[in-house]
Amino acid sequence: MTHREILEALSGLLLALFVAMISATIVSVALPQIIGALDGTQAQYTWVVTASLLAATASTPVWGKLADLFSKKLLIQISIVIFMVSSLACGFAQNTGQLIAFRAVQGLGMGALQVLVQVIIAAMITPKERGRYNGYLGAVMAVATVAGPLLGGLIADTSWLGWRWCFFVAVPFTVVAFVLLHKTLHVVTVRRPDAKVDYAGATLIAAGVSVLLVWITFVGNSFDWISWQTAAMVGGGIAVLAVAVLVESRVREPVVPLHIVRRRDPALAILASLAVGMAMFGGSVFLGQYFQIGRGYGPTEAGLLTIPLMLGVLLSSTVSGALVSRSGKVKPYIVAGAVVLTVGFLGLSVIDHETSLVLVSAAMLLVGIGVGMSMQNLVLVIQNVVPLRELGAASGAITFFRSLGGTIGVSVLGAVLANRVATGIAEGFAKAGIRPSGSGGGTLNLQALPEAARTVVRAAYGDATGHIFLVSAGIAAVGVVAALFLKPARLRDSLDLPDTRGNDALAD
Repeated sequence: MTHREILEALSGLLLALFVAMISATIVSVALPQIIGALDGTQAQYTWVVTASLLAATASTPVWGKLADLFSKKLLIQISIVIFMVSSLACGFAQNTGQLIAFRAVQGLGMGALQVLVQVIIAAMITPKERGRYNGYLGAVMAVATVAGPLLGGLIADTSWLGWRWCFFVAVPFTVVAFVLLHKTLHVVTVRRPDAKVDYAGATLIAAGVSVLLVWITFVGNSFDWISWQTAAMVGGGIAVLAVAVLVESRVREPVVPLHIVRRRDPALAILASLAVGMAMFGGSVFLGQYFQIGRGYGPTEAGLLTIPLMLGVLLSSTVSGALVSRSGKVKPYIVAGAVVLTVGFLGLSVIDHETSLVLVSAAMLLVGIGVGMSMQNLVLVIQNVVPLRELGAASGAITFFRSLGGTIGVSVLGAVLANRVATGIAEGFAKAGIRPSGSGGGTLNLQALPEAARTVVRAAYGDATGHIFLVSAGIAAVGVVAALFLKPARLRDSLDLPDTRGNDALAD
């Protein structure tokens, strides 16, 4: 493809990615209002986010593998339709249970769009040149992340629209993306009629991860850490994942190619992505809640207050992408990004309900810079060492582990936050002489609480948030260690490895 053809196709791909990214960020600021309107709880708040992340995580390796076997263009069009229909369903949800279920379906489309966009770009552009285009990718992600909270806050604050339009607004974007890709995308498809998708392995991986995430959500509240429920769920989850590894090692077409994962650089890149995903997703999800419940700002104000985080992603991803393409070196930017990310989370770990917004903004800016420098460049590390025929599976693997990290991060940090908030509310009520009634502080609908109780709940949320960012900093530090051990390799300037097997290829 010529540069012009690449840019034309890239416009549709980036719009599709924009749709997937904005669906998460547009909801983040409005979630406290959504859960309050549906009379949900803190655990349900976490699961509205976790459901989509879990579905995206479980389906990512399958979508990546399918991209190696079938038409990439058809697959991304199917994923756009899935995403559009599920977005409409989310907008019509009548309770938190329905919303969580529809968000899970939406996660299937989100996971597909995230991995397929990267696979298709990698099939069109060499790794060395891809750094520059990954800068565009990072810029679109940043714009979606910046515009999402602002748009979500504006929609939630507009009486004649309401929070349901946070989901409906994605529909026109999906239609435009579908039409653009239909007209401009022309990529090579490898026809392999004898190929099979390892659905058994994908199902086992999803089941094992789901059991562990359910345990993380309920442990400490519904049952104790040391209990038969913990033994059953943790033991069962690990056993299922062990069987999944056994299946993946024996099937001809594994969804997670173990021969790639076992190699040093891909393994380290996956470990770093896991840490970055846990820290970034897990931490940023609760910022909107911190500003609204812990500090008392409205949805639009909360969206504006998250701009430093998104500005950091926008600047660092664009600049580092251009520098990577110019130098052909990627490790220095990954290491620097992981370090800056850790420092940013350490800054956020000291916040409470009275911390200066200048300090909060500075720490968020560092977190954004760290994410922008490391996230997309870690994908390049794996794509640089695999042949074109395994590009989808390899990209799916690293995206899977990054999403897995995000899912675990949201669940773990959500559980930590819920426990800290419960303790803080109980202590605050006791100190103020307030006798809790009904759901007490368990509801996120603060308007239903008396003023004195509302003050206690706000302080509890504001003070508890710093603890989850301290956990995020520890997780991000693991990414620093993994990045330091990466080999300082140069990115190749060819689409495929020279020793790759020949395949008959047909164009879409």
